[in-house]
Order: sequence, then structure tokens, then C-alpha cells
Amino acid sequence: MNDIWGIILAAGAGTRLAEATGGERKQYLEYKGAPLFWHCARTFSRAAGIRGLVFVFPPEDLPSKEKQLRQFFRTEELGVQWIAVPGGERRQDSVRNGIAALPRECGRVLVHDSARPFASARLVAGLIEALESGARGVIPAIPVTDTVKKVAGNTVAETLDRAELAAVQTPQAFEAELLKEAHERALAEGWEVTDDASMVERLAEVAVIPGEAANVKITVPEDLKRLEASRVTVPCTGWGYDVHRYGGTGDRPMVLGGVPIPGGPAIVAHSDGDVLLHALADAILGTFGGGDIGTHFPDNDPNFDNADSGILLREVLTMAERAGNRIVHADLTVIAQVPRLAPHAPQIAKNLARLLGLEPHQVNFKATTEEKLGFTGEKKGIKAVATVTALREM
Repeated sequence: MNDIWGIILAAGAGTRLAEATGGERKQYLEYKGAPLFWHCARTFSRAAGIRGLVFVFPPEDLPSKEKQLRQFFRTEELGVQWIAVPGGERRQDSVRNGIAALPRECGRVLVHDSARPFASARLVAGLIEALESGARGVIPAIPVTDTVKKVAGNTVAETLDRAELAAVQTPQAFEAELLKEAHERALAEGWEVTDDASMVERLAEVAVIPGEAANVKITVPEDLKRLEASRVTVPCTGWGYDVHRYGGTGDRPMVLGGVPIPGGPAIVAHSDGDVLLHALADAILGTFGGGDIGTHFPDNDPNFDNADSGILLREVLTMAERAGNRIVHADLTVIAQVPRLAPHAPQIAKNLARLLGLEPHQVNFKATTEEKLGFTGEKKGIKAVATVTALREM
């Protein structure tokens, strides 16, 4: 029961923002190229201990959002499990649906509003640490700086002591069974609440940790300006490395950068054995944290037997584009004692530029030997390295 899951609430109607957003729900608004709910998912994934996420969407949007999530997780693997479920009429109904989707082994859960995309992984870690220290429920809060008065009609009924007041934020963290019990009681007894802590407080003590001033909630039209932060272009670098063993006549004929090499040693490989394109694909994946080609195109999958590496490269380039990366430069080297590649270098460089959609000056190709050292020097195989530079707007 030690698994920790997060529930990301993205099922609200956002009526106060409807006119300003043209009717688009605020949880779907984009900030730095991604919807708000995905920013929340990224934050949770960066906190140690988070095993999975439950996304809660409006019922009518669930199929399309599940599809979108599958695309997001393919291009940006967060390293967590995930589930998407339909929301309810009220916030507490949506949370209850999220709780029902949690796996049995989930012992602790964090509930977060997707309209708070600026929460940090440090805040999530602080909540988890409080639970591990013995708290059954814990919430982040910041001090109230304004004087707060209780008003009855048009007159002041009471001035509250602001030293005893705090503005509460999400995520809020709880023992999973405790939160489940609180929601069951709320449903049975007709409680109407605005956050989960309001329920849990009736059953157990809720601890408080310092919140974050930046962890604001997108609520009114003026808040939309927070999503208009100036975008900056960030360079991203990926490095790729691949090796193939030379084999007998019956194995793959040599292809480098999509160019056949007549008379070259045969390659032992599952696909077409293009060591250069494999290194290039891994380097491109590296520019956006996309893993490696073995993950996307496993060598035990018969669909990729003798596959054209140029086609696999196009798939990787599509992934990079979805991630918001624009490839601007590639530098590649093949290391082999045989064959002699100098006569083929211009054609390989030209084909690489074509495959990448780049100008010739943006692609550099070279070949070298290791002076008869190592497995390449002993003519047992071939290897390639690639460095790719991409640009991404953040």
C-alpha cells in the first residue's frame, strides 16, 4: 500500500472564463505549447514516488482526451502509469470518480486542479514527505496578507484575525483510504465542499505546509495574462551511438545513410542494418527525451525485420515534431576499418540532408578508422555516432 498516485482534475466547465477563451475549457488552454493538464502531469512525474496519474475529463471529451494523452505519452514518456476517467457534475463528484479508478495497491493520493499549472515538483515532494512523516492529510497554504472581513449584506459583521487565516492551494495529499471514506461520507450525508481537505477535516487532522506564491489558479480573465509568458527558443542536443557486427554473405548488404555500399561487408541486423541512420534516430530522440529506437522499434518484432531505416527515421522525425522540436543541424561519423567510405561520403551527406529536410551546410558527415584497434580495427564490425541539434520554443 505504498504506491502514490495523483488525480488531475480537468473536468470543470470554467464558466467564468468562457467568454474570454471563446468557450474553450481552461484546462485545455495552452501554456508553452502544451495544455494546462499536461503541465500538471509533467510536474507530478518529476516528484519521486509518484507511481501513476488519474486524469478526470468531462464525459463528452473523454475519448478525444484519451487519444491526446496516448500521443503525449508516446512523444514524452513521463515514466508513470495513467488512467483517464469521466468527471461528475460537481468537483467532489469528479474526485470520487478519480478515487474509484485508483489501483488497490495505492496507499496515498494527491488531488490537484489542472487550473494550477505552475505548482512545482518541490511542492509535490513536500506533501509526500509530510505524509511519510505521519500526516494522514496535508495541504499547502500561504498566509493571507489582506485584512479579511466577514460581511452580512452591505455591512461588516466581523473583522477576522488574518494571523489565523491562510489561502489553501492544491495539490492536497491524503491517505487513500481516508480520502475514500471522506467522499463516501460526503455522498451519504450530503456534504457540499469546495476542496477535499474540507471533507477530511471532519474525520482526521489535516497538516499544513508552506504553499507557493506562484501556484496561482487560472480563474478569471485577468489570469490569462499569466499564460502569455514570453517564449524563448532553447537549443536541445541529442547524441546517438550504434554498432553492427559483420556477418556472412546471407546477411544484410551494407547500407549507410540510406545509400547502398557495393562490395561492403554484410551486416548482421534485424532491420536493414543501417548503423548510421540508427545512430541518427537515437540522437534525434535524445533532443526531446524520447528514449531509443529499441524501445520504439524492438528487434524482436517481426514487423521490423529488414525494415527500411529511412522509414523508421521518418517516424522519429514525426515524434520530434510533435514534441515541438525543429532539427537544425546534424554531425555524424562512421568508424570502420573496411570498407573505404571516402568515395561514398558526398552521396551519403546529400541523402542525409534530404532525409532530414536540411540544407547541405546543416549536415556534416565523415568517416574514420581506429587505426586497426578494437573490433572495428579487426574488421569485425562497424559503428556510428551522431550529434543532433534542435530548437524548441519554451
